[in-house]
Amino acid sequence: MGTAIVFDTHAYVKKLKAVGFTEEQAEAQAETLAGLVGNQLATKRDLKELEILIERDLQEMELRLKHDLTLRLGGMLAAAIAIVTALAKLL
Repeated sequence: MGTAIVFDTHAYVKKLKAVGFTEEQAEAQAETLAGLVGNQLATKRDLKELEILIERDLQEMELRLKHDLTLRLGGMLAAAIAIVTALAKLL
């Protein structure tokens, strides 16, 4: 899928250091968070692409279901007509 999320590790390290983190702690936090953001978060574009795929799949499934139900209903109707015709001949 789509675009990567930009995470400014330098700015994050500066903010952490400003509130008392050591350089090493701040850098470790920034690296860890950057890895999570880059690999596991979805962008709005990712979600939109997924939505489009799901909508397409649902439309295809709906068409298949309508087709299947039409065939079954047609089969039941043909069977009912055959039964009524056979009964009419017997009476």
